Amino acid sequence: MQRRHSDRFSYFKDSACTAREFYLPYVEKFHRIGKGVRILEVGCGEGGNLLPFAERGCEVTGLDLSATRIAQAKDFFEQSGYNARFVHADFLAMETPPAEEHYDLLVIHDVIEHIHRKSDFIRHAHDFLAPGGIIFWGFPAWQMPFGGHQQICKSRLCSHLPFIHLLPSRLYNGILCLCGENEERRKELLDIKRTCMTIERFEQLLKTNGCTLIHRCLWLINPHYKKKFNLKPRKLSQPLARLPYVRNFVSTSCFYVTQKE
Repeated sequence: MQRRHSDRFSYFKDSACTAREFYLPYVEKFHRIGKGVRILEVGCGEGGNLLPFAERGCEVTGLDLSATRIAQAKDFFEQSGYNARFVHADFLAMETPPAEEHYDLLVIHDVIEHIHRKSDFIRHAHDFLAPGGIIFWGFPAWQMPFGGHQQICKSRLCSHLPFIHLLPSRLYNGILCLCGENEERRKELLDIKRTCMTIERFEQLLKTNGCTLIHRCLWLINPHYKKKFNLKPRKLSQPLARLPYVRNFVSTSCFYVTQKE
């Protein structure tokens, strides 16, 4: 496991840097970002993605299933000197807010690949949008080298083994056992295997649920790798980006902007 996964304040700062340099500029191509803009991040974790938006004067709200992460987000934002609202809740269990409380932007980054009820989640998310509002999605394509999130493993070997998540579940679990991963970690990784997301599946779910795809950007080198590994982010070439299925193996991050029809 990398230090950044245990040092949550470092993770918060790294996430804020990546959001400031990449997520916000990308989203701003499709919607104004500034004072009065209402933003909700679903699965906000420690809240780092929201900090650059708060710095621009947006009204930001973060939502997460983990009470621990919400407590950390409140603490880290207080240290940063910016205002935000953080809520511990299950997004799918929340009622759609009244029209005057809808959001101009939803940020859903590294979340959809963990969701079992994907169709319900996508439809529910779009119901939170104000007229003209958009959703920014980000997720790793399942077949990419670390699409199984094995970097969270305690074992140094497992955390650096690419593509092992593509093995049959029984074999994958056996390798995790041999490397000393505990039952809780193995359960989490196998659950990610069951809820995995591919580019083709995501785009089909958008069509099925009446959502409009505004833009897609596939990355060969994930923008977050700049802080994580000191690598220069690089977009996937258009010929590769157009190749169904094959593109999943080389897309370390998939950016989407969507809207309700």
